[in-house]
Amino acid sequence: MFLINLLVQSMVTSEITQISPSYTLPVVIAAIAIPLWFILPWLSGLLALFGIFLLLQAATLRLVFTNTALDIYRGDKVIRHFPYQEWKAWRIFYPSLPILFYFRETKSIHFLPMLFDLHELNACLHRYCDPDRLK
Repeated sequence: MFLINLLVQSMVTSEITQISPSYTLPVVIAAIAIPLWFILPWLSGLLALFGIFLLLQAATLRLVFTNTALDIYRGDKVIRHFPYQEWKAWRIFYPSLPILFYFRETKSIHFLPMLFDLHELNACLHRYCDPDRLK
């Protein structure tokens, strides 16, 4: 009986994968602001603020892949839910220097800055939203 309950539990339990944050993009943007200070201080300030904003986003947002949807969390709260059945396409722009993650749903298009580990994100996208299945 124990074995049957364990088997049923494992079938009901959905697999969840949380993507690790990547601070590369925010740090690079903020670092570009330093030498730019000597040329255009106002632009440097804006770029530094944008880098700090992205750094805070990387520290607080989490992408969580489940069997049925991509969920975006801030802390313990789900702030967006994107079911895979509504996805039409996805792409990571400039994989050698990742900047943006794009995905298209039936009703909308989404762009996310690359604030997540590229290899984990790519593996999860291929696992849960295989590009061949979306077409």
